Order: sequence, then structure tokens, then C-alpha cells
Amino acid sequence: MTYTLYYSPDSANLVIRMVLEELRLDYQGHEVPRKRTDRDEGSLRLNPRGLLPVLIDDDINTALFETAAILLYLADKHGALAPKPSGHAARGEMLKWLFMLSNTLHADLAIRFYPERYVTSDAEISPLLSATKRRVLGHIKLIEQALNAHDGTWLLADGPSICDFYLGCCVRWAQLYPETGPALLPEEVGALPKLTAMLGRLQQHASVQRALDRENIAGNAFIQPCS
Repeated sequence: MTYTLYYSPDSANLVIRMVLEELRLDYQGHEVPRKRTDRDEGSLRLNPRGLLPVLIDDDINTALFETAAILLYLADKHGALAPKPSGHAARGEMLKWLFMLSNTLHADLAIRFYPERYVTSDAEISPLLSATKRRVLGHIKLIEQALNAHDGTWLLADGPSICDFYLGCCVRWAQLYPETGPALLPEEVGALPKLTAMLGRLQQHASVQRALDRENIAGNAFIQPCS
């Protein structure tokens, strides 16, 4: 059982790598240039949109893409880091947050990272960045409320899950990018005690440290991260 992860350092593939490491799965990394225009045709064909991450599962010889889809696939295949489909209440709670992270938080971060793709003139970029920053902070505060609703150890009450790794990476990227100004300031994250405590626990996982080492990322993963 072997996987191949197509990646560029500290992009969306990082959360997939953390989960592969957490599950102790055998995989190989295949680094590709961050810019799609610099990639070879073979890697571009793996995802019709040319986006990362892409995970190849040798068992089924299939290229998987979309971060949330890969995470759910790995959790279900290996029976860990997500409630089983038969547990309807817990499963529904996990799916709710997984798709909120993918379709709402990560999607708004993507707009901030590449605002020029969403506007027709440069004059529209500044108000778009301001609006998405407000939205991202609102999403994070909502997650803080969710953590407060139970013991706050992990996003799901039943224990650590793929959602925690995804959330951690989103919070990381929000503090680092874009160069025009991060979506979240470290002090904004620090003002949310439940989230900060959860990210601190996650940062101590050996799997997180191994993933950072494999991508030559130094420093903290989630709290006051370094690029």
C-alpha cells in the first residue's frame, strides 16, 4: 500500500502530508513547481485544473484531488481520524466542519491569496482583501464558539480528526499569506484561547513535525508560524 503525494512546499498539500504521517502510511513525495506554467504536462494531467494537492493511490491507480476529498478518502480507507459512516450524529458533525473548512474558510483564503483572479480591475483588489479578512476572522471566531461548546480539546468532541489538521493549516496560511497582508494577525489568533490551546496540542504531534521537516519548513506550525 503506497501513495504518491504531488506537492509544492507549504501549499494545500501540507495538511495531506500531516495526515499521511499521522496515519503512519507509506508514501513518496513528488515535488512540482508552485506555478502551473512551470510544471510538466504529466503532472498537470493529474488534475484537470492543474491544482495541488494530488494524491495517487497505487492500490486503485487513481489520482485524487481536492483537499477535503483526499482527507475523507484517507480517513475512511484506514478507519481513523473520522467517525465511521454508521455513526450518523458524529459523522454529520465531522462532515459539517470538514466542508465548512473547505468550502468557506479555505475558499476565502484562496481569494485573499489570489485576488487578481476574482476582479476585473486593480482598484477592486483592496476592498476585496478587506472584505475577505473580515470574513476569515469571523470564521475563526465561529470555530472558537464551537470549541467552547464542548471541552475544547479538539474541533470534534470525540477526539482528534482530519478537521483539526485542516483547521491548523488554514490558520497557519492565514497568518503568513498573502504578502500584501495576512488574513489573520498572531494577536487575533492569540485572543481565542480555545483555538490557541487546540493548535498548541496539535503542534506537538510528531506527525506535524515530520511533515514540516519533509518540506523543509522551520519554526512553529500553527501559532506564530514562520514561512
